[in-house]
Amino acid sequence: MSSHHIVKEKQEPALYIHELGSFDEEYLGQLLEWSPTIITSAQEYEKVISLGLKVDFVIGDIDASLLQEHTKVITAGGSSMDTALRYLIAEKYPAVNIISKVSKFDDLIDFVPYINIVLFTGNEKYYVIKKDFSVWKPKDSIFLIDIISYFETDNLEQQEDGTFVVIEDGMVSFNFNTPFLFIGERI
Repeated sequence: MSSHHIVKEKQEPALYIHELGSFDEEYLGQLLEWSPTIITSAQEYEKVISLGLKVDFVIGDIDASLLQEHTKVITAGGSSMDTALRYLIAEKYPAVNIISKVSKFDDLIDFVPYINIVLFTGNEKYYVIKKDFSVWKPKDSIFLIDIISYFETDNLEQQEDGTFVVIEDGMVSFNFNTPFLFIGERI
């Protein structure tokens, strides 16, 4: 018996490949599992298609003769990251996974109210949590938290290197007074 999954358009997060770098192909495969809309920067386009991926949109200037059939070009009106996010928001995508070498959310903060963003780097993922967030994690899981505002948590212990480690298997909850908090995890 075979299994068929029907995914409605825009139900799954889009995938924006800003900088592929040495991103693990296994993790990339997981992000591609449900056939998301794939957007890439013009600088990464040839590398992305060399992996056998079908690209839906390219951000920036590119030689049209290099494009796959049905790939559309979106002219960058600023940075390619900003252009991709503005496009996705305008098209009412609820979420996007971004692959980039840069692990800072600072450039993305203006987009957080409009689209759910998960930022993947070579070995980490970063995302926004909102008030009263909790998640189950096994003991010794590591969180990367850029402490820019006061927050309280349970079942976490801060280490000398600035990381936070889960003390025991179970729920980890966060309480803070800002609209959101950026956290990361090692993948």
